[in-house]
Amino acid sequence: MPSPASLVDLENLRHDVDEALQRHLDRLAEEVSSVGAPARALTDEVTALLQGGKRLRAAFCYWSYRAHGGTGEPGPERDAAVRAGAALELFQAAALLHDDVMDASDTRRGRPTAHRAFEARHSESGWVGQADRFGTSAAILLGDLCLVACQRELGEALEPLPVATVRTARELFDAMQSEVIVGQYLDVLVQAEPWGLDPADDEDRARTVIRAKSARYSVERPLALGAVLAGASGGRLAEIGAAGLPLGEAFQLRDDVLGVFGDPAVTGKPAGDDLREGKRTVLMARTMAGADDAERALVAARLGDPALDDDAVGALRAAIVRTGALDAVERLIDVLAGRALDRLAAAPLAEPGRTVLADLARAAVDRSS
Repeated sequence: MPSPASLVDLENLRHDVDEALQRHLDRLAEEVSSVGAPARALTDEVTALLQGGKRLRAAFCYWSYRAHGGTGEPGPERDAAVRAGAALELFQAAALLHDDVMDASDTRRGRPTAHRAFEARHSESGWVGQADRFGTSAAILLGDLCLVACQRELGEALEPLPVATVRTARELFDAMQSEVIVGQYLDVLVQAEPWGLDPADDEDRARTVIRAKSARYSVERPLALGAVLAGASGGRLAEIGAAGLPLGEAFQLRDDVLGVFGDPAVTGKPAGDDLREGKRTVLMARTMAGADDAERALVAARLGDPALDDDAVGALRAAIVRTGALDAVERLIDVLAGRALDRLAAAPLAEPGRTVLADLARAAVDRSS
C-alpha cells in the first residue's frame, strides 16, 4: 500500500501546497514585523509548526477535486484547489495551537508546543511576570492569527471562481470552523463532567466529540470542499460526505490508539501522553466497560495524572489490552473505514482521483503517526 507521504507527493501537491503556505507566511511576517518587530516570533513559530504537517487534509481536498472532474493542469481551478488545501493547513495550525493550550501539552510533532516555546523564551530572557501565562497568551494569539490567515488564503484562492462556487465553498469552510469550535467545547465539557459511571454513555459522548471536533474537518469537509471546487453539487456532495464522515471518525480513532500505544520517535509525542492528559476517548470508555474492579480503580485514579511514569503507563496499557478495548477499537476502525471505502467505490468518481482517494483513505487509518 502506498505511504501517506508518497500519496501527498503525487502531482507535485505537497510542493505546491508548501509553496502556497510559504508565500502566505512570508507576507504575514512582513505585515507583523511592520506593526512591531518583536512579533516576528509569532510567524517564526507557526512556520516551524507547519513544517511538520502530513498535508492529509490538503490531499483529501485536492484529490476530491480531481475525482469530481477537476483538471490537473495549471490554471485558476487547480490553483484554487491547492490554495484551499493551504487554507486547511492554516486552520489546522490554529486548532492545534488552541488545543495544545487547553490540553497543557508539552510537545507537538517532536518539538515543544507553542505555549511551552514562548514560556521558555520568557524564562530565558528574564522578563517580568509569569512565564506560563505569557506562553499561554502568545499561543492563543498565534492561533487567532492563523484563523485570520486561513480566511485570507481561502478568499484569495476563490477569487477567480464562479460566484456560486465561491458561495458554497465559503459556507462549507465557515461551517467547518464552527463545528471544530463547538467540538472543542464539547471535549472540554466531557473532561469536566462525571465520567466512568456509564461506559456506554461515555463512548457516545466521545464519539460525538470525534465527529464534531475532528472527523468533519479532517476528512469530510476537505472532501466536500474539493468537490465544490470542481463544480459538484447536490447529490454528489452528499455522496462524498457519506464517505468522509466515517473515514474521519476512523482517522481520529487511530490517533487515539497512537496517543497511547504509538512510538514516540514516530508520533513526536511522549509515550502515553494521552493518558497523562486524561483524554476520555472511546478507547478508555471501552476499557472501563470491560474492566474488573481493580482495573476500574486504576483508570479512575491514574487517568489524567501528569506525573505518570513508565511503569504506570505500562499498567494502564495492560488494562486496555486485557479488557479487549484495544481490539474492539481496532475492529471499529476497520468497520468505519470499510464503510467509507464502500461509499467511495459506489460514487461516480473520475480517475485517477478515485484510486488515489481510496489509497488515501487506507493510509489515513493504517498509519504509525
